[in-house]
Amino acid sequence: MYTVILYTLAVVGVIFSSRASKEKTRKALIIGGKSLLNMLPPMLTLVGVIGIIMVFLTPEWIAAHLGKEAGPIGTLIAALVGAITLIPGFVAYPLAGSLYQAGASVMTVAAFITTLTMVGFVTAPVESQQLGKRFTLWRNGLSFLSALVIAYVMGVLLP
Repeated sequence: MYTVILYTLAVVGVIFSSRASKEKTRKALIIGGKSLLNMLPPMLTLVGVIGIIMVFLTPEWIAAHLGKEAGPIGTLIAALVGAITLIPGFVAYPLAGSLYQAGASVMTVAAFITTLTMVGFVTAPVESQQLGKRFTLWRNGLSFLSALVIAYVMGVLLP
C-alpha cells in the first residue's frame, strides 16, 4: 500500500509540474531517466553479488558466525565488514533482512547496518582531503564506537 501511495504522489507531482512548465518537466524526466540508466548496471551487479553471497553462506554458517553463538566476535566482524564496504542502503537493508532471517542476531545485523551508514572507510581519503585527517579519524572512530553501542542496545531491546 505504501508503494502505491508513493507512486500516486509521484504521478500527481509530475502532473502539477507539467502544468507549471512542460519543458522543465520534460527535461527533468529525461535527466531522471538518464540517471536511472546510469545506476542500473551497478545496482544489478550488487543484487547479483548479494544473491551469490546468499547462495554460498548457508543459514547454518550465518547462525554459527553471525548468530547468538558467535557472540561479540560475530558482532565485531559484522561491524568491520559494514565499515569497509560501500553498499547503497536500498541493497544493504534487504541484505540485512536476509541475514537476519537466515539466523544472524539482531545485534550483529544492527552493527553491520549502523557501521555501513555511519563509518566511511572507503570514503575516508576524500573526507580527509576535504575536512582534514584529524576530523576524519575522530568522526569515523566515534561513529564506529557509537555503532557498537547502538548494536548492543538493539540486541538488548530486541531479543
